[in-house]
Amino acid sequence: MQREASTTDHYTLLDQQLMSRARRYFAWQARTVKPHLGRRVLETGCGVGNFTRHLTDRDLVVSMDVVEECVERNRSHFARHPNMQFRWLDVQDPSFLDLKSVRADTVVCLNVLEHVRDDRLALKHMHHVLVPGGKAIFLLPAFESLYGPIDANLGHFRRYSKGSWRRMAEEVGFRVAESRYSNPIGFAGWWIGARILHRQTHSAAMIRIFDRFAVPVQARMERWIEPPFGQSIFTVLEKP
Repeated sequence: MQREASTTDHYTLLDQQLMSRARRYFAWQARTVKPHLGRRVLETGCGVGNFTRHLTDRDLVVSMDVVEECVERNRSHFARHPNMQFRWLDVQDPSFLDLKSVRADTVVCLNVLEHVRDDRLALKHMHHVLVPGGKAIFLLPAFESLYGPIDANLGHFRRYSKGSWRRMAEEVGFRVAESRYSNPIGFAGWWIGARILHRQTHSAAMIRIFDRFAVPVQARMERWIEPPFGQSIFTVLEKP
């Protein structure tokens, strides 16, 4: 059963529209994710399509979101791409299991699982619908100690540690193929915003500065060096 959109959903939608200005950031995401992508993709939490636009070359993409407005916007925006479908669907909903018929070889879940109340159930559902050998790709907010007002306003139930995340993924039945920190500059910015400035929202000016100056530096650096900490955890799980 679908739920009605909430105030938090509206806030998240506005935040995604603000983040859509960070073109370099999402291009960096795409370069990071694409080496692990298969041809038949389920995207959980498509939002306003910031990452979805990087999936148009796949054979089949089924993108979903719990905010119906996002689904309708994307359905209209990507209407010229017959390989792309959009559904108003919650990954926790039992009807998500029907997507097994898609025979997806990849699930993409970028900055979404923290919004899901029962993340273990969501992970079980993703495991169920993937074909054997399929991959689930995640970008997760790292470090519980960074949790602050912006997290709360965005409807984040949690931030993650690498250890507890790995244990849950393996208990569900996945094999962890890759798990590493990413975006150390973002870590510093989020910590200052949460612990010192107590920011309630993202700043458009800071997003522009981050996207113009920090993203190119980090993108080059992380090709050669794995950061010892970061704002996010990038993870690739495999279904045996």
